[in-house]
Amino acid sequence: MKAVVFRSRILALCSIVCVLVFSRSTVVLAGPSAADGGANDDWIIAAMSDELIRSRDTMRLSGYEAPYFIAYTVRDTDRSYVSGKFGAIFQSQAFQSRTAQVDVRVGNYDLDSSEDQESFFNPRQKFVPNNLAPVDDRSVNALRRVLWLLTDYRYKAGLMSYLTVKSKTVNDPKERQAGSLTRETQFRLVETRPQLKFDRKSWERDVRKISAVMLDFPELFDSSVEVSSVRLTRYFVNSEGTRVRSVDDYVQLLVVAVTRAEDGMLLQDTINWYGRRPQDLPGAEVAIPDVRVMVERLVRMRKAPIVDPMTVPVLMSPEATGVFFHETVGHRLEGQRQEGEEEGRTFKGQLGQKILPETIDIFDDPTLSDSAGTALNGSYRVDDEGVPSRKAVLVENGVLKGFLMSRKPIEGFGVSNGHGRTDGFQPAVGRMANLVIRGKSPVSRERMKELLLQEVRRQGKPFGIIIDSIAGGSTNTSSYGYQAYKGSPRVSYRVDSKTGQETLVRGIEIVGTPLSSINKIIATSDRYGVFNGYCGAESGMVPVSTVAPDMLFGEIELQRAQEGTERPPVLPPPATVASDGGKQ
Repeated sequence: MKAVVFRSRILALCSIVCVLVFSRSTVVLAGPSAADGGANDDWIIAAMSDELIRSRDTMRLSGYEAPYFIAYTVRDTDRSYVSGKFGAIFQSQAFQSRTAQVDVRVGNYDLDSSEDQESFFNPRQKFVPNNLAPVDDRSVNALRRVLWLLTDYRYKAGLMSYLTVKSKTVNDPKERQAGSLTRETQFRLVETRPQLKFDRKSWERDVRKISAVMLDFPELFDSSVEVSSVRLTRYFVNSEGTRVRSVDDYVQLLVVAVTRAEDGMLLQDTINWYGRRPQDLPGAEVAIPDVRVMVERLVRMRKAPIVDPMTVPVLMSPEATGVFFHETVGHRLEGQRQEGEEEGRTFKGQLGQKILPETIDIFDDPTLSDSAGTALNGSYRVDDEGVPSRKAVLVENGVLKGFLMSRKPIEGFGVSNGHGRTDGFQPAVGRMANLVIRGKSPVSRERMKELLLQEVRRQGKPFGIIIDSIAGGSTNTSSYGYQAYKGSPRVSYRVDSKTGQETLVRGIEIVGTPLSSINKIIATSDRYGVFNGYCGAESGMVPVSTVAPDMLFGEIELQRAQEGTERPPVLPPPATVASDGGKQ
């Protein structure tokens, strides 16, 4: 059966900010020479390579070991941003920033300083070097000074951590099953940097027009329209000879509207667009009708009933399904979570075993740039550890097949599959990118509602729930916390068991334990959607996407969302004044 794919306009996943896009012009260099920097005379790569070679060849504190592995990253960000509300521009700016990140490891591939949590920091050194890098062109001396000082700091921290790591093995009865760093093939990638075109003045005009729509709705007390364009150029070199320059372009148009119900509950809805280029975003004429639909629904929600806590059958939209799997399954399939006493290790030891219904497949593929024409936020060609991205098969026919691997090996997995990711401030770990959930026995969206009603009536429940859009979610995977997840729907409908009538509701959250919830799947649709957003975890905020179908669950627990206690504004908003000075 042919799948139907539609474009999602949802904002967040765990946490959210803006959108990512990449330039498609790529050159792969196979030559192993470290001296030339491998980047067509790019001064940043050259400066990084020269300082790395100097550190690799000469850095050693007398009486102690030299580092066995060094990696440098410089992240160059060009950002343009326009925001406004109620027909006026509030911010319009463009700026550039550069940051540096240094990884220095002491020991060897089997056991090194990274095994200690303090390995990235020097707790005894009062002076912590700044990670800001120069934005001046060809500022070789300044950049090398930054890298030099960071390298010294990381090396000394690594020495102390390595001694700690070795001391811990004295009383550890467990035999080590995995090393500290995977052995990877040297990689060279240099991407071109086409001219970045973002017409800020033109977008200011569109932001004024779109944001002026909110003036027609006195029930709104706040709103915003934001448009952003970000170019992220990542430079990476390591002591193994890998040299990378990757270029990603990100664009986003986000509209937010905020109101409050009479009982004090704060209500908010959003609509946004993601793209690869500024021209992928809709202009004001295209966006305004969709914005009006969103705001009119939000105003109706002020009088919508609140659902009491209970367990009922739930039909999730593709976006909601994506968030559900991101939180319940995706994080628990990140490689590093299978090791360490502090982790819950939900799926450790279950390789080759059935963990989901046999009709479900899951994989994560950063090499996918889009899904049926919709840009995927989590796309990249090389990860933040200099490893080429590739598809990771996670679940096949409901059976666990693999994990999301960074360069931190785990038992049974000694190589990375290109999922080592970071925001540039934290050490990279295995993370999701483009998580794809496939159902093998799809039915139509119309049939999904019929199945929902059948299940509701079979259970004798008064209603079921349809989750149409979702703000995001959260989960806990640690061994010292509850193995649970939470999702926060923005738009949900109560479906009457007798009539099938759909009624807009508010104030609900979906909660539960992962292993219980994922085994309540009844059916999936032939309609797929994309959820784009950002996810925050140990290595910071990284762009992610999910591609998923509608999914019917036999039982999901609902809890009441936090209720506000504030009154709406005492006075109505000021009268709208026309451009000629008259009131409208």
